[in-house]
Amino acid sequence: MQTSFIDGTTLYRQHHFKLPLDHNNPNGQTIAVFARELVDVTKDKQDLPWLVFFQGGPGFQSPRVSGESGWLKRLLQEYRVLLLDQRGTGQSTEISQDTLAHLSATEQAAYLAHFRADSIVRDAEAIRVKLNIIQWATFGQSFGGFCILTYLSLFPQSLSRCYVTGGIPSTTRPADDVYQATYKRTTDKNNAFFAQFPAAQQMCCDIAEYLSNNEVFLPNGQPFTVEQLQLIGINLGRCNANLALYYQLESAFITVNGCKQLSYNFLNQMQQEQGYLTNPLYAILHESIYCQGTASNWSAHRVREQYPQFNYQTGKAFMFTGEMVYPWMFEQLATLKPLSEAANLLAEKYDWSKLYDTNVLSQNKVPLACVAYADDMFVEFDYTRETLANIPMSNVWITNEYEHNGIGVEGEKILSRLITMANALDNLPK
Repeated sequence: MQTSFIDGTTLYRQHHFKLPLDHNNPNGQTIAVFARELVDVTKDKQDLPWLVFFQGGPGFQSPRVSGESGWLKRLLQEYRVLLLDQRGTGQSTEISQDTLAHLSATEQAAYLAHFRADSIVRDAEAIRVKLNIIQWATFGQSFGGFCILTYLSLFPQSLSRCYVTGGIPSTTRPADDVYQATYKRTTDKNNAFFAQFPAAQQMCCDIAEYLSNNEVFLPNGQPFTVEQLQLIGINLGRCNANLALYYQLESAFITVNGCKQLSYNFLNQMQQEQGYLTNPLYAILHESIYCQGTASNWSAHRVREQYPQFNYQTGKAFMFTGEMVYPWMFEQLATLKPLSEAANLLAEKYDWSKLYDTNVLSQNKVPLACVAYADDMFVEFDYTRETLANIPMSNVWITNEYEHNGIGVEGEKILSRLITMANALDNLPK
């Protein structure tokens, strides 16, 4: 296998590690973890500081991007960057219905319990040691920021500075609090979308009624339902997404022999929107990222009962949902069905380990520079401020200029500002 290559001005070097599935049992079962090192080709011989990137998710691979654009271009001006395929994703040991098929539901649940932020961070720490790096910086987007607070809780001595975009969670609140907040933010995003595109409300109702009265299948053979249509509302929390969503809706129907039906093009787009099909870890462990010694018990599903406007009814307004995972997804989505029993076991699991140490965080000495999006649909702004109020050596840039995926829009600008903020923190007395 090729271990390195050059593209433009960037050198890409591949790293493969064999690490414990359970870091508390270092001599037990192992998994593969992949990471890709990127460095400016003209600086490869220099003793550059390292930075490890934690992507959003959970359950998605590190970005496959060019080193000559956006946030990565800015980082490569001064860092040697490591893009980590978090365990279970990308070229690391894969999690899918196929790779788990040989296990019983109980065994699946026990195995999957080792794929949360604390295990991801312990992987990164093991890799730091293997690469003989004394300290490194971290950058986390969304869930990646959650991982960084776990890293600061477990191994603060290993970190030189931390950058976070849209990813400072509550370190103490249960999942129910999170969904109470996100349903409100999702309501706001729905209201803004339908105010911008009034005709879209009738379009959504027409599609929902058609799905309610007809059997419709996605290209993979999976029945398509109103609940699945609502899931595409996750896009409402991203920059420049409203117009693209409107375009999808307005082209939903075609006429065949004088009768309206949903087009193959629309249904194919709807299937592609379901990242859970190819990244089941995202659905299986999503609620557990908020659990510390408590069970989620399908929190988003339970809290939704307090927001009946999200339950579509004929003659009532249509509402999209957001970044929520529901038990019915493991009954409807093709690649999640084989994992339904394990998902239920994980939803009932109450003995999750701690992800954050608030005492350690309250004594933080590592510069932490972050951007918080005031209108973020995914990470509650009030909880971000609540958390940062108890973390010294932190500085936050609060803005409504971007949505949750701001680094995908103006990443170079955002990272430049965070680096300046961290430099200022670094000059403060420790």
